[in-house]
Amino acid sequence: MSLNPYTWSLRALLVLALSVTVLACASAGEVTPEPKAEEAKAGESAAKTDESSAADKKAAVKSEKPKTTRAYVPRFDTYEEFSQYADVVAGERFTKAIIDLRTDKVYYFDVNVYPLHSDFIFAQIYKTEETPEKLAQYMENYNETKPEFLLLYLVHHVAQDIWAFAFWEGDMGRAEYVAKAHERIQATFFDGAKVKFRPDSAWQEEVAAQLTDVPVVTNDEIYEETTWQFFNEGKRVGKLRIIDGIEDSELDKLVYDKDEILILNEAIPTLTVVSGVVSETFSTPLSHVALRARTWGIPHIGLKNASVLFKELNGKNVLLEATQSGYELRKATKDEVAAWKAEKEKARTVHLPPLNLEQTELKPLTNIRMTETNAYGAKTSNLGEIVQAKVDGCFVPEGFGIPIHYYEAHMKKHGLDKKMAKMIKGKKFKKDATYRRDQLADLRAQIVAKPIDSKLLDEVTAKVQAMKDAPKGVFVRSSTNAEDLPGFNGAGLYDTVPFVQGRENLEKAVKKVWASVWNQRAFEERDYFGIDHRAVKGAVLVQKAVNPTAAGVLVTSNIYDKRDTTVYTINAKSGLGIRVVEGKKMPEQILFDVKEGSMKVLSRSDEDTMLVAAEGGGVKEVPNPAKNEPVLTHARARTLSEVARRLTEVFPKENPLDIEWLFVGDDLQIVQSRPFMSN
Repeated sequence: MSLNPYTWSLRALLVLALSVTVLACASAGEVTPEPKAEEAKAGESAAKTDESSAADKKAAVKSEKPKTTRAYVPRFDTYEEFSQYADVVAGERFTKAIIDLRTDKVYYFDVNVYPLHSDFIFAQIYKTEETPEKLAQYMENYNETKPEFLLLYLVHHVAQDIWAFAFWEGDMGRAEYVAKAHERIQATFFDGAKVKFRPDSAWQEEVAAQLTDVPVVTNDEIYEETTWQFFNEGKRVGKLRIIDGIEDSELDKLVYDKDEILILNEAIPTLTVVSGVVSETFSTPLSHVALRARTWGIPHIGLKNASVLFKELNGKNVLLEATQSGYELRKATKDEVAAWKAEKEKARTVHLPPLNLEQTELKPLTNIRMTETNAYGAKTSNLGEIVQAKVDGCFVPEGFGIPIHYYEAHMKKHGLDKKMAKMIKGKKFKKDATYRRDQLADLRAQIVAKPIDSKLLDEVTAKVQAMKDAPKGVFVRSSTNAEDLPGFNGAGLYDTVPFVQGRENLEKAVKKVWASVWNQRAFEERDYFGIDHRAVKGAVLVQKAVNPTAAGVLVTSNIYDKRDTTVYTINAKSGLGIRVVEGKKMPEQILFDVKEGSMKVLSRSDEDTMLVAAEGGGVKEVPNPAKNEPVLTHARARTLSEVARRLTEVFPKENPLDIEWLFVGDDLQIVQSRPFMSN
């Protein structure tokens, strides 16, 4: 079907009527219980909404008029009727169903009234209070043999126009129950012939393999069919700029304006602050670009062929708005441009912890606490706190911190502090992004070119040599006082040098990390948040290098549905975790319910290669021996999630935790913990 990019507004096509009047159909009018963790929402997978839905389905969901529904119906005869009983989460419109195995009756119930199967069953079928004995009876219906009910989700993946039915990922039902569910849905649903079984766990994938007459669709297949992806909510006005066909070697030379809305044909890790991002290459909400967009509070979506769809708007002022339900990208009106200019003048300020330039000890992580951010930076201090807490099952690779004192001494000794101060005051530096890029590059080059203090280098070298079992060398990591802070994440702004070996390479690595304080992306983001650049100092974390079999990121929340308070979001890849956050390739995505121990796989990583340690230092790319196999087994995902849950007791509760982890075989190691940023 033909769509006009000037007026393309999916939101209008995906609005769900929010005013629902429930008529009693037995015991209506009860207070809806709070959701429990034993059931994950059907809308947990990555956002997948676009214009590809069939026209009749679109028309059915345009209306915002209040609708009158019953608490449940025995069948759906139209899409509009289905919509009245459904909710929308992360681009999936879903309702829930119960098949009573004793009577063969089907109940399609309103999830806006009864969020959980158990809520409906106790109110409408059992018609009794929820006692421990009665709840135990109900829970039997998640076992291999089901005494009473099949507990289903009926889902429309809107972007792909794919219909699926699913069970909670912890449901252990046999193939015969899947076949029964498929039979009853076909008989009671207007589009029953299109509905396929979606397995959401390893167990259910085994069950799906046994089916002969039931069509199956996997989460990977659904993900591959999507044409748009939601990353971050927001509404901004800016000049549209399409970046396409740029050689990788030239990407670092690009400069961006804060007022630009970009269409990118690939992920750009060095991206600086802009007003909106549309990525043609799909990734994960936990990539560094997505995390920065979240921190900046800007709209960020993935959209295939965006550069073609919107090429006529290139260079024009546009409005981009993104929500979980859809997006809008069109030419902005004069009033919208004027309103945005007024809004962007509002000041943003992040205050850094007071500096401690007196601390000179190269402390081991075992002696560093979270309160020492002002000397060792947040990354080092947070890891030291984890070590001090002695969290069960949590291992942190051996390491030590080089405090900010030595960065400051290096800058002053070579007159670079004065050069920096003069540079950032310059009028041309402030106004000309290209000139600013070149000046920052020159400052970084001088930081790297000047010799490091020999006494410091001797001490660093001696400490590295004293590490036990470190044949791969060390990771030399940034740990500035302007990252991993509440209100300022700083993800991907500064540099890490992996697998460093030898005295000469240690010197180069430490200076490279120091110099990364003045990466353009770091400067622009700090500037956006009103951070005083003169107060930013570069501490360094030196850690024993390990060669992981798997690595990635975990966030202690369900980033797709905040109502699921016990579900964690995991991204994983084989080998080093660098590519997880680069955003250039799709990682394995998992939702793990830490209370119930259930796991839902949203996508698998099928990369042909992986990154590992190279002989003599650095990294190399090798064939992935585990291609097409899960990166994380259920056991590893459980181990990781349990440790993450314990870590939430170590740090303040204001934000979920963003945890970087790795496995060496089955041994889990934690290498970073910081607050997960929302807008």
